[in-house]
Amino acid sequence: MYSVAALYKFSSIQDPEKLHNEIRINLKKHSIYGTILVGKEGINGTISGKEEKLVKAITFIKSIEGFSKIDIKTSKSKVNPFVRLKIKHKKEIVTIGDKSIDPNEMVGDYIDPENWNNLISDKDTILIDTRNNYEYSIGTFKNSINPNTVKFREFPEWVKNQNFTEDDKKNKNIAMFCTGGIRCEKASSMMLKDGFKNVSHLKGGILNYFKSISQKNSLWEGECFVFDDRVSVKHDLSEGTYDMCHGCRMPITKKDKTSEKYIRGVACPNCYESTTNEQKKRYMSRQKQVDLAKKRNQKHIGPKDEVQKSKK
Repeated sequence: MYSVAALYKFSSIQDPEKLHNEIRINLKKHSIYGTILVGKEGINGTISGKEEKLVKAITFIKSIEGFSKIDIKTSKSKVNPFVRLKIKHKKEIVTIGDKSIDPNEMVGDYIDPENWNNLISDKDTILIDTRNNYEYSIGTFKNSINPNTVKFREFPEWVKNQNFTEDDKKNKNIAMFCTGGIRCEKASSMMLKDGFKNVSHLKGGILNYFKSISQKNSLWEGECFVFDDRVSVKHDLSEGTYDMCHGCRMPITKKDKTSEKYIRGVACPNCYESTTNEQKKRYMSRQKQVDLAKKRNQKHIGPKDEVQKSKK
């Protein structure tokens, strides 16, 4: 069994290049897998490893100045959901595309999971899912608004196109959420900058809500997409029922796999018509290498290692 930790914190870093190298050396020493992004605005990532080693890695991250209270959500996986360790130096640890938006200067109110249901049940609350369309498609909070984005950087344009009234900005509650809390926190900074007054976001995101609220009292519907080999998790944080199409990186169901347009590791009903025969041939070759590596009991840096890198 492997432990998985989704973690992030907005906290100013003076020398992110130096820190990103230090994190790489320490986590590699503890045989940690996954991805961590380091930028001037903070740290964001998801990592995995054997529990005792992951604890040591997290202890190191918490020892970094400004990150002693880094937000961490843990879960379990029967197999390691990552195939390698990647530490990246980025301009933004979650890309919204506007340098003037700085969560280290201002953010909306943090709403604990225990108070979330009351807020989103209020008739004066506008509930916004800040995740992308493919994430929304497999699960979300009841009555939430889907911005229909493919990448988070499209969110500001979506807000602009909604033509929110001055009454909305001054008197409505704007409640936002995402998987682990980072996107909705940054979105709250943007909304405040745009003149919204009553802005809040779910502390720790959906994963923290799952951990804190019983399924009996939950207002969540469906499963939650995660950016690793598990694809999705259920309310009890166990591995979900979705797989992933290696052609288009979209989550797929068992029903999708029965379609004549599904080719394992190559295409699914979502992308079959949009991929060329040349692409399908290339994906088939890739899948063959994955299968051969599995027979040799080796890890293959294959499709799921690159999951969603173009969609975050």
